[in-house]
Amino acid sequence: MALCGPGWARCARGLRLGALPRCGLWGTRGVRSSNPFTRQQEEEWRRRNRSAVGYIAAAAVGMVGLSYAAVPLYRLYCQATGLGGTTGEGSSAERIESMEPVRDRVIRVTFNADVHSSIQWNFKPQQREIYVVPGETALAFYKAKNPTDKPIIGISTYNVIPFEAGQYFNKIQCFCFEEQRLNPQEEVDMPVFFYIDPDFAEDPKMAKVDLITLSYTFFEAKEGQKLPLPGYQ
Repeated sequence: MALCGPGWARCARGLRLGALPRCGLWGTRGVRSSNPFTRQQEEEWRRRNRSAVGYIAAAAVGMVGLSYAAVPLYRLYCQATGLGGTTGEGSSAERIESMEPVRDRVIRVTFNADVHSSIQWNFKPQQREIYVVPGETALAFYKAKNPTDKPIIGISTYNVIPFEAGQYFNKIQCFCFEEQRLNPQEEVDMPVFFYIDPDFAEDPKMAKVDLITLSYTFFEAKEGQKLPLPGYQ
């Protein structure tokens, strides 16, 4: 098929001379093409780029927010289901008074303490281990110190290893999920009052479990911030 018309003639002459004229068939650098389809494509491309930038920015903000919410949400899930090594809450006085200790099942409970890089505290258990039996209450202590020259507010989370034992490890009193403010050079004792449910001894999956580790981790908290507590408390 032959190509004709003055536009093609000008372009052909330009190609022979080594220069591309503004013939309207190709958009030259710095010159907007006169082709209406090309202009529409350019405008659509710019619109999509602006939309993509907006979506990326929104996604980045959302991911930052989720990273802050991940820990408390995960803890709530674990406490509600007994999964992930999170302990239960054993604050029922009637339940505690009616428990029968299982004397022939001795369990060694060890204690671990960690601090997140966001907080400049010294934090450690005051005892390495204690021996308990299911259905018997026990008391342990942690110690925290703020060695800096400014007040610091901390908040802690916890878990139990092995994870499957978490549903039987019940805390009557502890310092988790509550803000702890330590002034410069202040040192405090933090009690943990707990028991292991007697049903632990009846669970076949716990038959070979004779060691449980309770672990706490402290993070720095902003003033006035509180982690949500489980709905069943």
